[in-house]
Amino acid sequence: MSSFRFTPCQAKALHLLMGDENVFLTGAAGTGKSELLRRFIAGKSTKEFPVLASTGAAATIIGGRTFHSFFGLGIMEGGRAATITRALQNKRLIRRIQCASSIVIDEISMLSGETLSTAEEIAKYARESCEVWGGMRIIVVGDFAQLPPVQPNNTEKDWAFVHPIWEYSKFKPALLRTTVRTSEPRLLSVLQSIRNGIIGEDVQKFLNERSNQEIQAFDGTRLFPYRASAETYNMRRLETIPHKLKSFRTLYEGGSVFVERLKKQCPIPDILHIKKDALVMLRKNDTSYPYEYVNGSLGKIVDAEEDLLHIKLLNGLTVCIEREEFSLLDGNGIEKAVAINFPITLAWGTTIHKAQGASIDKLMVHLTNLWESGHAYVALSRARSESGLFVEKWDEDSIFIDPIIQNFYKSVETEWNLISSKLPEEPPYLEENYKKKKREKNIPNHLRTLALLKKGESIDSIVEELGFKEETIISHIERLITDGKNPDIGHLMPDPKIFKTISEAFKSCGVALLKPVYDNLDGKFSYRDLRLVRILLNSNNVFMNS
Repeated sequence: MSSFRFTPCQAKALHLLMGDENVFLTGAAGTGKSELLRRFIAGKSTKEFPVLASTGAAATIIGGRTFHSFFGLGIMEGGRAATITRALQNKRLIRRIQCASSIVIDEISMLSGETLSTAEEIAKYARESCEVWGGMRIIVVGDFAQLPPVQPNNTEKDWAFVHPIWEYSKFKPALLRTTVRTSEPRLLSVLQSIRNGIIGEDVQKFLNERSNQEIQAFDGTRLFPYRASAETYNMRRLETIPHKLKSFRTLYEGGSVFVERLKKQCPIPDILHIKKDALVMLRKNDTSYPYEYVNGSLGKIVDAEEDLLHIKLLNGLTVCIEREEFSLLDGNGIEKAVAINFPITLAWGTTIHKAQGASIDKLMVHLTNLWESGHAYVALSRARSESGLFVEKWDEDSIFIDPIIQNFYKSVETEWNLISSKLPEEPPYLEENYKKKKREKNIPNHLRTLALLKKGESIDSIVEELGFKEETIISHIERLITDGKNPDIGHLMPDPKIFKTISEAFKSCGVALLKPVYDNLDGKFSYRDLRLVRILLNSNNVFMNS
């Protein structure tokens, strides 16, 4: 039985999500949008229910695809008509749109109305249907009071909710009001005021109090508007620690074009430099019970082994972290590039954009010369608590919200009040197709995979047992073979014809890189198939006479 408790508004929103209408799931930062969405989509087919993100960075963290790649939009070169024509020449794009029954679009605030409308037209053509979105159900998620869409040449913001496509799509709002990131009334009240661009006496007093804290000895995360400033600050702080420097290079696999794209989106650096006592931030949520950390949790390095980091979190708990994968998926959900390293970054400094979605234990913000609506709100709402929030500087001009957003949310509240009044506060039954098992302490995950392989378990069984993704289990097997463990994996042998075809391609192209093999086979097999065959070829336990 899950220990997770839905808030009343989450329960009502879940009832709406489990219906058949298009939905706009929204709410202030920390109200549990991502967690609700994760539980709703758990176990659903990625072909029938693809999850798309508005940006590459968001897609990398959630393990999904970008909106642009799924709909074949690219950079919309040549305008709307040219973009639609190009997209509809792609047979695989048409097939994946036809296979989808519902689509989830995360971080909707960063998609322009014209982009959303172009995708909707492509969907109609691809599905040969005059219905809105070609008859697909669309669930959009996000908070328009946070980061806006990037607009070329500083033109007026093309908010999705202003464009005719929004009304045409008939999104029913599901508004989450209860904050789960923090339960402190004063902080919640101040954040709500700042979200609405209101700078009353309570807000001024709060920010001034947090500005008068002792900041010289601050040992938490500072948010910067620019990436270069954050990176310089991190390295300067690292140099002050007297312990030995350890460096872990991120391993990339895939075509050069895709690897370069992944590097720009990935939350981890090319080379991770750490020392004992270095302050680090976890960049992935813990997906195993008892969920000891989240994206944004802070801690200090206790010890660093080749394949395992020991990190003492600020809450006093020590966790063991293995290398993990960050993947770049194409529009079909096929893995085009992978980055493998420990899912952490140095945490003395990061940017406001990179911190979006994180919940940070000890945070310092600099709120001057900000230029975007919602910038200050996004920065401040990363904090888990009032005591963990420090304000270096602030000015009133940096705290504002676009009036059009205020008016939009007034209408959202009115409509949600009417809808929610008819929905029960108890959540509907939700079959959770992923297991939450209590993790065995201090046993690396790849060794847990080894134990199950010795029992003759299939990859599907191991995925179900450990609760990891298939690609993670495959990475475990690759590491076991690299480490000389050589588990007996003959039972993982795919269809002999498939194995023979792929193995012959490896003989021609070599086993160092997957991309040449993928191209040699004209993309007929996924990267996962290729990785599995390569594992089998590298294993001493595989006999080639099959």
